[in-house]
Order: sequence, then structure tokens, then C-alpha cells
Amino acid sequence: MSLRHEITQHIVATYLPDTSAADLEPSLDLFDTGVLNSLQLLELIGWLRERYRLPVEDLDLSLQSFRSVAAIQDFVETNTPTGATGTTGGKTH
Repeated sequence: MSLRHEITQHIVATYLPDTSAADLEPSLDLFDTGVLNSLQLLELIGWLRERYRLPVEDLDLSLQSFRSVAAIQDFVETNTPTGATGTTGGKTH
């Protein structure tokens, strides 16, 4: 499973249970559309930290890094220790 697909699956399952993962565009603004709010962002960051072993305490977190699935994917790929994603496939833009 690609990183983008895994992130999309998590967002759909957690925040959009009546939506298909195929319907969530990678560039959709998750905040402007109401998919995520500030509390849900904290939950998502916690999931990303655990799933991809992200050292979030040491990172400069910006709202822009979580605005869309594509932005979250870039953030994870940039900040994940080598080999920690546990997914197959490379960057998909």
C-alpha cells in the first residue's frame, strides 16, 4: 500500500466514514472543507507520530503541512526516519 493511500484510508475511516477513499482528492483542503478541525489535527498528528515514528516533538509543525493528503504525505516523507514508513512504493504526486 502506498503512503498516500494509507494516509487517505486513515482520514476516510476516522473523519469521513461515509466517503470512499477514491473520492478524497489528494489536494483537497482538509480544513477549508471541514474534514479536520484543530482537535482532529492533534489526533492525526498523534497517529502519524505512532505509525511512522515521526519525532514530532523535534519538528517545526505548520498547518500547511497538514492541509491536504498530498501535504501530509510530503511531511511524512520528509520527516520519517529511513525505513520507518513500512509502506511499499515511492512518492506519488
